[in-house]
Amino acid sequence: MRDLAGGFRYLLAGQRWVFRNGRWLGFGLLPGLVSLLLYAAALTGLFYGADDFTAWATPFASDWSSPWLGLFRGFLTALVVSLGLFLTVITFTAVTLLVGQPFYESLSEQVDRSEGGEVPESGRSLWEDLWISARDSLRLLVRVLLYGILLFALGFIPVVGQTVIPAIGFCVSGFFLTQELTSVALQRRRVDLDEQLVLLRGRRALALGFGVPLVLVFLVPLVAVFLMPGAVAGATLMARDLVGADAQDTEDGEEQSEESVPAGGFGPPPPSFS
Repeated sequence: MRDLAGGFRYLLAGQRWVFRNGRWLGFGLLPGLVSLLLYAAALTGLFYGADDFTAWATPFASDWSSPWLGLFRGFLTALVVSLGLFLTVITFTAVTLLVGQPFYESLSEQVDRSEGGEVPESGRSLWEDLWISARDSLRLLVRVLLYGILLFALGFIPVVGQTVIPAIGFCVSGFFLTQELTSVALQRRRVDLDEQLVLLRGRRALALGFGVPLVLVFLVPLVAVFLMPGAVAGATLMARDLVGADAQDTEDGEEQSEESVPAGGFGPPPPSFS
């Protein structure tokens, strides 16, 4: 429970940071506005073209009598629109981070700088970082889609499908949203995707406390645009502590391992299986 509240505190701390540094708020809004325009155009096309797409995809149903033709194609149209909205929600952050890579990198570095200590740099070129971000986002999208298909199927279970499954869906989305946002800071620290997931799984409640509230407010795209800079700032603060705690655990483990080895560098004899 403490980690759950801690994740939410990181989210609030990030928002406070950008409002105290107003220049970075305006700087961080630009990628979100670009993504919002792109998605608005795509969704407008989807809403206007969904009926035509459904009719094109189901020529076999053209001879069906009323009302079955209308009901069948109406259901498919609603399904296409719902799928489009679902993809919008789960990909908006990834696309915004990709579009705004240089912006959010600079914002994240400034958060590190304001907190003191070393400001890590990946040592890679912008194009290498963009390629890694795009590759990791695609890998995560595949995972989220698999979870989405599974949860969609489970949603047909009576009662559970309308109560428990949506809650699980928000938790899954929140976890992966946290991963996407912390990746800005972790990538600069040369922490790859698999290591990022291990870090967050080790503090799952912390990740959910940060990501689930964001998922809920990100359902309104315009709100997502204004909260993105603060979300990146808060995720950077979280990443700093996650990596620091992991490094401390590693050092403690090494010290404990060294203490368990007697002088001379020889450990205990291997067990005998004879």
